Amino acid sequence: MNTLPVCQTLLLEPHNGVLHITLNRPDCRNAMSLQMVTELRAVLAAVRDDRSIRALVLGGAGGHFCAGGDLKDMANARAQGQEAYRELNRAFGALLEEAQHAPQVLVTVLQGAVLGGGFGLACVSDIALTDHNAQFGLPETSLGLLPAQIAPFVVQRIGLTQARRLALTAARFDGHEARRLGLVHFVEHDAQALAERLDAVLAHVLCCAPGANAATKSLLLASTEQPLGPLLDQAAEWFSEAVTGAEGVEGTMAFVQKRKPGWAP
Repeated sequence: MNTLPVCQTLLLEPHNGVLHITLNRPDCRNAMSLQMVTELRAVLAAVRDDRSIRALVLGGAGGHFCAGGDLKDMANARAQGQEAYRELNRAFGALLEEAQHAPQVLVTVLQGAVLGGGFGLACVSDIALTDHNAQFGLPETSLGLLPAQIAPFVVQRIGLTQARRLALTAARFDGHEARRLGLVHFVEHDAQALAERLDAVLAHVLCCAPGANAATKSLLLASTEQPLGPLLDQAAEWFSEAVTGAEGVEGTMAFVQKRKPGWAP
């Protein structure tokens, strides 16, 4: 495994092919500071080409996921002028892009506040689990601001109609509503059930070949952006590479021999 960066705002725990990343600023409900953004981007960069890391699990310390942007950073930017605000905002958008396209399976475990930037992080996860009491929302417009970097990812996740309603009312809602909207996949009623669901999800992820998962994720994301014909041409190329590659050979041999493939637990 590649060396992970030293972080002050994150707890990092690699375990059996899974990197658990905990947002660790519980005193401010894990508000997203520029330092946290920078550290998260560094972690994603460090593991991008590391196929020994099969999944990333992102959660928050102290009973909250993330309450949005850090007001102290906003105050510091005010002293530096408008360009500082732009750079601060765009850095978070870059994080969302990089998280969305991470080759690993990204799982978010959502509790407490899932607001603003935290909402955005939930939208770029491959699999989202939530506590039923978690509080979701886009509060930016109620503060005279806008969800500038988050909005495109919210639209991709839950559709334009619902994104408009939520962004233009700053409405709060719970985990059950989040599942109804398609924002999350699983809702649990206590921490134990949430942990058990996470274990079950990771067990399924680890049954899949890491290279195949990375390529499939790229294909699925590209399907929303690229014309169909060229995309299918590219997909056929990726398929031929996969079926003749090490994972494809191992997977098909394991199937014929009625055994688990080498990557499976």
